[in-house]
Parts: sequence; structure tokens; C-alpha cells
Amino acid sequence: MKILIVNTSDIEGGAARAAHRLHRALLNEGTNSQVLVQNKTSDDFTVIGPATKIQKGLAKIRSALDTWPTHSYKQRTQTPFSPSWIPFGNNVDRINAINPDIVHLHWVTGGMMRIEDIARIKAPVVWSLHDMWPFTGGCHYDEECAGYKKSCGKCKVLGSSKFNDLSKKVYLRKQQTFAKKKDITIVGLSRWLAGEASSSSLFEGYSVVNLPNPINTQTFSPFDKTQARILLNLPQDKKIILFGAMGATSDLRKGFNELSQALQLIQSQEVVLAVFGASQPKKDTSFKQKAHYLGILHDDVALRVLYSAADVMVVPSLQENLSNTIMESLACGTPVVCFSIGGNSDLIDHKINGYLAKPFSPYDLAQGIDWVLQNENPKFYANNARQKVVNNFGEKIVAKQYINLYRDILKKEK
Repeated sequence: MKILIVNTSDIEGGAARAAHRLHRALLNEGTNSQVLVQNKTSDDFTVIGPATKIQKGLAKIRSALDTWPTHSYKQRTQTPFSPSWIPFGNNVDRINAINPDIVHLHWVTGGMMRIEDIARIKAPVVWSLHDMWPFTGGCHYDEECAGYKKSCGKCKVLGSSKFNDLSKKVYLRKQQTFAKKKDITIVGLSRWLAGEASSSSLFEGYSVVNLPNPINTQTFSPFDKTQARILLNLPQDKKIILFGAMGATSDLRKGFNELSQALQLIQSQEVVLAVFGASQPKKDTSFKQKAHYLGILHDDVALRVLYSAADVMVVPSLQENLSNTIMESLACGTPVVCFSIGGNSDLIDHKINGYLAKPFSPYDLAQGIDWVLQNENPKFYANNARQKVVNNFGEKIVAKQYINLYRDILKKEK
């Protein structure tokens, strides 16, 4: 059985990391797996990227050009929108030349593929949903619009009041493409996104299953807290709240405003913040607590140390699929506080390995942070956090689930 995983990049970004983890897990189970990407930054020989400098340059140009049609929408929000319109790409030809038994698509926007290319893939397709884009008119998250349940148009993300706008045109292109390609199996990585996909008009009649991302629970495992804080130059005598700030201030979906309000409600003076994904800003942030900015961490070892240094991780996203950050933190034994939305309940059992706050209450988010920090038995909840991931998302367990899915699909094809 020959599997080809397709993603825009190999290790940069949440979807890329999740796809690459699945690839490595499949290899560990003896499955013939390769990865095809538009942007390759790793030295993994099982990942196929652009072969020449010209191809690498064209990949960057395609990525930049892909969002060009959205620029006329001056009222658009910060939520990403991908028309996936650029022709003359050769990735679908490369897919067919590799001749896999199954093509496993992941995040394929950013100039990776034109929507119409999907119908040209010869092998059966499995498509893992890392966001809502595959079944919307172009937005990656719908901001609670739900236009995809009908036919899009008047796009909230584009700030459009026109029915026949870009989202409607993208929707119709997908509709025409999917009509030509029926051997697609949809994988919702969370129960929430699987449900949303099932309710979408574009995926009506398609098989939708719920399978998660895998994680290596040896790579992400508890590390001595004292040593972690020494390595990161974090205080030993404080409680540490950890959160990621990548794009937090520019993307309202990240919940930065709700987090800022929640932090103002934390009464303890023995609390500091650890912020990763951003360097210290020029202007002071108005956090009541002292903030330690750790910048962008590029490897799993550094992330493991960081999660282990914290007492609690806060992920205040307003829409979320199956968060790599939450899964990684739990695997390292650090409880997580987040809103009870999207796929968060797949990972968090309320007051067992974390806290699911009422959407979108800064007060309850603060209550959750206090609940973790003031708990008298932190080791109990740290163990619960890790066991949740080991039992449900370990790479060996998840890889076998995907292998069984591939086999079922191939049986039906015969």
C-alpha cells in the first residue's frame, strides 16, 4: 500500500507539522508513505519538494499571488481566505506520476493546487480537514457565518454584501470540481469539524469520518520543571501561565482580547506570563503580570521544555479544530484552559485534565486559570493530562486507525 501525503509545506505551520507526524507514524508502522510539498524546509528525504531554484521561486510567487483576488475587498477581516485559482501548477501531474494507491490531502492552499486540480487526481483521495476551507467558499474559518451550508455569497470574512461575490464563485468552482471526483473520503480531525463537514452542502453524499492527528508521546513528555525553568531563564518561585502569541493581535479568532481581559481578573501576585511565538513588543502590552517573551521556538525539544516549565497553558481561540498546542501541552503534563468550543472537548475533560470555560467569557477563562493554579494536587491533573493523550492520540494508535481506513477504501475500489 503506497500512500502520498500532500501538504503545502512540510514542517512550517500547524497543518504541516500534523501531516508530517502522521507520515512518520505510518513509516514506523511499515507503511510506504511519502510527502509531496510546495515548500520544503526539512532535510527529510521522504519529503518531495521543488527540485530546482526556479521551482522554489515559482512556489513563493504562487503563494503571494493566490490571495490577489481578495485585495479588492477592503472590508475583509483577518481570517485567511484562499481562492486557490492559480493555473499552470504541476503538482497534480507529480502526484499522478508517483502513482500512489491513495492520495491523502491535508492543507493544500497557498498556491499549492488549483481547486480544479483535485478532479484530475487519479487515485482515491482522503482529505484531512485542518480548517473549514475545503467546504466553504474560500474562508478558512467562517466566523459563525454558516454560509457553506447553502451556497455562500455575501461573505462575512470578505466584508461583502453582494450575493455573487468571490466566495460564491469559489463555492461554485468547488461544486463543479467535486461533481467530477466522487472517491473522496473526508476526515474531520475533531468531532466538531467532522460535524460541520457533514452539514455542508459541498460534501453532501461524501463519507465523513472523525480521526485525530497523532503525536509522538516520547518527544512530547514531561520534563523536570526546575530544569526547564533554568534553561528558559524563568523564575522558580512563581506560577507560570503560558500562551502562544503567533498572530494573536491581528487575528481576532485567536481570542487575544478575551485573554487580556481574563488576565486582568487574576488576583494572585505570584503569577507571571510566558509568551511564545512573538518577541517583546515595542509598546507595553497592559498585562498586569510580568511577561517573559520567548520568541518563536523552532523545534519540538524546545517546545517540550517550555510546556513543562509552565503550570497552565491557556488557548483562548474563538474557533478551533484539534489544536496541536493543546495536545502537546497535555502530553507534557501541563493542564490547559480554553473555551468550550470546536474540537477542544475532544482533548479537554472539564476539571479532569483542564478547564473548559464558557464561550466567550473572560471571567470564566480567569476562573479556569485560577482553578488550575490553586489546585492542591497538581500532579494528579498533570498525570490526567498526559494519559488523555497517550490513550487517545499516541502515534501508534492513530496510525493504525488511518491504515485501517486506507485498507477499507482500497477494498471498496476493487
